[in-house]
Amino acid sequence: MVPSTPAAARKPTTKPSPLAPRTEKTTVPKKAKPKKKPAHTGPAGSLLTTGGKGVALTFDDGPDPANTPALLKLLAKQHVKATFCLVGENVKRHPEMVRKIVAGGHTLCNHTWDHDLKLGKKKASAIRADMRRTNAAIRAAVPGAKIKYFRAPGGNFTPDIVKVAEELGMKSIYWKVDPRDWEHGREESDGAHTSRVINSVKNRTRAGAIVLSHDYAQPDTINAYRVLLPWLKSRFKLVPLP
Repeated sequence: MVPSTPAAARKPTTKPSPLAPRTEKTTVPKKAKPKKKPAHTGPAGSLLTTGGKGVALTFDDGPDPANTPALLKLLAKQHVKATFCLVGENVKRHPEMVRKIVAGGHTLCNHTWDHDLKLGKKKASAIRADMRRTNAAIRAAVPGAKIKYFRAPGGNFTPDIVKVAEELGMKSIYWKVDPRDWEHGREESDGAHTSRVINSVKNRTRAGAIVLSHDYAQPDTINAYRVLLPWLKSRFKLVPLP
């Protein structure tokens, strides 16, 4: 007979319980933070600032045979270069003014053919035709003129208008400072209008700002810049858009 094995030494007859299943750590993906719009970016990706400390003065809707020459003299006296956003119809009427602007070393900007506030909502082909027509008028006045910038009338930028401008080699520019110099109610005297423009530019301009003003049909703006140019020069570096 085989001697019996003591109970303590017997092997267990039941199988050990299987190991508990492994639990893998699940990582919940973090929600991507929305990208902040760069401080220098305006509507539809247009430029809101110069991107540096320099302040850029821009003048719209010209050329104007009365006001543009007066403004050019002021700028030359103060040794300041600016950016002129030109309307094609006015360029065609006064090509000699465009030549004076370029001779003064200022930067040119396409501001559409006839200041169409709704151009950005039209088909790309219509937008392109308008921009090309305006550029052609500018280059008819100054062959080989560099036109690096575009500004939509009223600042009505759309993705399409910015895209077409870029295709034609132009950056779209908005503004940081708008004194609304074009807004001149009947109850506002010329002196009050001029003072309002001066105070608005002084109070709002900071380093890097693009300042919007108008030389077309705005004699009070010219008077305002008789005061503003030396004031701005003493506080900021005034630069044309490159």
